[in-house]
Order: sequence, then C-alpha cells, then structure tokens
Amino acid sequence: MIKVGIVGGAGYTAGELIRLLINHPKVELDFVYSTSNAGNYIYNVHQDLLGSINLKFTDTINNKVDVLFLCLGHGNSKKFLEEHRFSSTTKIIDLSNDFRLEKDAIFQGKEFIYGLPELQKEAIKKAKNIANPGCFATAIQLALLPLSANNLIKSSVHINATTGATGAGVSPGTTTHFSWRDNNFSVYKAFTHQHLAEINESLSSLQEGFLEKLFFIPNRGNFSRGIFASVYLEFDKNMEIAYKLYEDFYKNAPFTHISKTPVHLKQVVNTNNCFLHLEKHKNTLLITSVIDNLLKGASGQAIQNMNLLFGFNETEGLQLKATSF
Repeated sequence: MIKVGIVGGAGYTAGELIRLLINHPKVELDFVYSTSNAGNYIYNVHQDLLGSINLKFTDTINNKVDVLFLCLGHGNSKKFLEEHRFSSTTKIIDLSNDFRLEKDAIFQGKEFIYGLPELQKEAIKKAKNIANPGCFATAIQLALLPLSANNLIKSSVHINATTGATGAGVSPGTTTHFSWRDNNFSVYKAFTHQHLAEINESLSSLQEGFLEKLFFIPNRGNFSRGIFASVYLEFDKNMEIAYKLYEDFYKNAPFTHISKTPVHLKQVVNTNNCFLHLEKHKNTLLITSVIDNLLKGASGQAIQNMNLLFGFNETEGLQLKATSF
C-alpha cells in the first residue's frame, strides 16, 4: 500500500481524486489538506462521499507520503512547494499548469514530466514528478497525436471545443452561476487559451519542424461535465489509412478508443476514457474527441499517472462505467 496526500482538497478535482483513491486497492489516503475546511469531515464538502469516508480535512501535512497530489489553482503549486518540503522519496503529481511547459519543468531541482500517457508512457514510468495535462489539452492532443506522429499535419488546424461548468472550478463566478449558465452558450479566450502552449509542445515533439497554426475556439456549455471537441484539418489520405493510423497509435492505450460511429458525451462521462471518431469531407478530416473533463481531463488521468509511476496496472482503480441515460 502507498500513502497518498492531497493538497487543495475542497475543489472538484480533489473530490474526484478522493472518490477514486478510497476505492483503489493499493492506496491508503493519508491526508486531505484544506486550510479553509480544516477540522470538517470531507463528506460535508464532497457530499457524495457520505458513508464512504470518515476522514477530516487538515491544515497539517505528512511530508513523508509516497505520492502528493496538488489540486491547487494555477500558480499556487509553486507557492506551496516553496513553503513546504517533502521527503526525497515523495512523488508529486501536479494538476495545475505550473509545470506543464518545458520552460517550467524544472523547479527546486525537481523535474516534472508531462503526464499524457498516450504520448510518453515510458518516460512517466521512470519519472519522479508529473505535470498532469490540461483538460482541453488532453482532448485535443488525443485527436491529433496520430497525425503528428506520422508528419501529416500539413495545414492549419481548426478546433471548436465545449466544456461543462465544472471546468471553471468550484468557486462561483458570473459565468458559472446556474441562472447564467442554464440554457446558455458562450465563447471565451478565443485563439488565446492557455492550453495551446502545451498542445503545440507535444505536437512539435512528434512532428519535426511543426509550425502549423492551431485556431482554437473554447466554449462554455450548459452541462456539468465533459468536453466535446471537433478538430479538422486538410488530409489527403483515405479513411482506411486514417483509421489505421489511429488504431495503430492507440493500440496500447487502454483508455483511448476509436469509434466507427459518431460519439457523444454520455459515452464517457464518469469514465477515464477518450472516444475518437473520424470522418472525411472531401479533403478535410474531422476528428471528434470526447472526454470527462474531471476524469480523463484531470483526476482520472492523475490516477493513471500514479499507477504508471508505481508500477501498478495502468487501469487499476479506474474501471468506471458511463451511463447512457
């Protein structure tokens, strides 16, 4: 059994992490750190965990845990690690964007490996610390990696992706209140979303000299969870070749699946899966990618990375099932 600590325990991603970890057969949840909730039972905040856990939030840490999950707002992981020291044997999995880019990957002598298993599983297995990918970045990269791996992104890439309300975090804001979000739809951070940088780095690592532009329109949807991404670009091969490229690339990826029929969000919500569908319109290839933003886009992928770090089965504790209604 490995001992696990979570920092930033009151948010959506932490809630999903706790739900997964308390059912993981090789994990003992040691502490969940939250200064604003210290002394409160975890199930008072994450109410679905009533009857599943009797642990309380704490404002102290055990710096000798085997693995530490950082579920803090962007920019706060660095601050936390500056203020707290952990054992040289503690592995860190960060769910913010603090360490995802190459320029930020070394911090206090610690190297953070970008944790997209479908891209660099072997590097993750040998790593000490992981920078968990962003949710949009996960869905979009999984749509494009087989093409970049075969030097087939030869035109601009157009991306339209919609995320559920949980993508904005647990703190309420003007664009997350139910009365604003319900029966509504909006664009934000058009062409400038922060996940573009990590997507570009991954594509460049596979396709030498990659310079094509990514035109990304992120949208806010009026549903709670999930990401639906439509990605299209010029493609001069036939569909048989396209499907073979994707099936070959993901043949050893237990959570990424290629569908011959159109996909939708309910197929993947509450799972760690990514479903991809391909179709061609004249010389344009459309790739549809769907994930659960809180699982494959965050906490589920973090558990997947933990499994790889410690030599567990990659799917351990992640055998989750979607509901179709």
